[in-house]
Amino acid sequence: MLDNITIIIKESGLQTNIGIKIVELESNEIIYEWNTQALFNPASNNKLYTCIAALAMLDTNQTFSTSVYQDTTAVYLVGGGDPHLTLNQLDTMAQTISDTMKLHLGQDYWFQNNRIRMRTIDRAKKINYLVLDDSMLDDVHYGPGWMWDEGSWWYAAQISALSVNENCVDFYVTPGIIEHPVLIKTNPVTRYISITNQSITVDDTTDFKKLKITRDWKKLNNSFTITGNVLDTASTDTFQRNVHDPTMYSGTVFAEMLQSRGINIKHIIKGALPPGTMKVAEHRSKPVQHALTEFMKRSENLTAELLVKHIGAVVYDTVGTWNNGLLSIKAFLHDSVGIDTNTFSLSDGSGVSRYNYSSPDHFIKLLTWAYNNKTVRDKFLNTFPIGGWDGTLEDRMQNEESVAKIIAKTGTLSGVSCLSGYIFTTRGDPLAFSILMNGYVDEAKPFRSLQDKIVNMLTEIKL
Repeated sequence: MLDNITIIIKESGLQTNIGIKIVELESNEIIYEWNTQALFNPASNNKLYTCIAALAMLDTNQTFSTSVYQDTTAVYLVGGGDPHLTLNQLDTMAQTISDTMKLHLGQDYWFQNNRIRMRTIDRAKKINYLVLDDSMLDDVHYGPGWMWDEGSWWYAAQISALSVNENCVDFYVTPGIIEHPVLIKTNPVTRYISITNQSITVDDTTDFKKLKITRDWKKLNNSFTITGNVLDTASTDTFQRNVHDPTMYSGTVFAEMLQSRGINIKHIIKGALPPGTMKVAEHRSKPVQHALTEFMKRSENLTAELLVKHIGAVVYDTVGTWNNGLLSIKAFLHDSVGIDTNTFSLSDGSGVSRYNYSSPDHFIKLLTWAYNNKTVRDKFLNTFPIGGWDGTLEDRMQNEESVAKIIAKTGTLSGVSCLSGYIFTTRGDPLAFSILMNGYVDEAKPFRSLQDKIVNMLTEIKL
């Protein structure tokens, strides 16, 4: 059966560079290898390093805090690196501020007919400054080696300690009247963005142009242009696009939530929280373990990078950066896992960077260590997408023999398709595998199909 792997690869006729390593975990026996020391860009397989490091170096019961403080002249919105803060959660904090301010009533006195008159009045609900504090992490928003022209795609959202709605705007697109503009709604509805809608509803596919939603990212602004066509019979579709300057985005949306409750904000600025300021509202996220599961199953880049910087902040007890976060992770991989960190390149936490290079040997070393480590094993295994079941593997490996027997992390960039994880065979044997593919110019589908054929076959292997 193992010879069949080589046959499958050769018969596929796919022109790409391939590295494969498969190990039986109980005996540590290598059962297949092909270019195992060659370096490949791993794309989101890089998240395996981030996940293991976070499990080993952070308290998985820890939560991320987003807080609001207030003094006599300002309200302070302080980010704690929560990757999953939602608009509803931010709105709840705005409601808390509104309720707090309503408790402060004033009294007005005057003389009339030789008597003292009194009336109770609301104090004017005004805030001179909304101060945004994102200083827990540095202000470098893009990772080392990220492509300069990723633009407004959701997967390239800027990184900030103060983030909301994954630093994206949701666009809801619905057909309008034929030959008239497509109907566009957004969440949130905010003045932080502007929209030029040049899209048209059509009733046939003649000269049909695919709908595009783009941001003028070259000018570092949040002006979106919508072009192309939508069929009049189409259902509502949702698109996510990232924004420039997520800290100011979070602050503007929060200010609008306050303003909708009658609290007027004069100025929105970035700054630091003064010592001794009173906390008036706070949201705490679900534990780190939940964040790890979400980011592995959904392959969330924002979460990965926030975790890297958070690790740096914890280890160095200072502002979190890519530099101190990655140094911390590499030290852990070297000292605990036993990976020679001089033989690979780790440049970010998500795998977006084109500077990342790893080999099948590196990933098998990591996967083997994690499987044999009782402290992290179950927590790590539970974060993976399950073949044919959920996450990025929901629509893959769906044949009856393979469903729920393969857990693996996908990795995709232009010209890159990777898959690394674990297989639990029909006989119950645990395998670790890493399949790295680089250097093609076509779509990834046939390369994923080749990966699926290999791992599906391995579920039936008899050792």
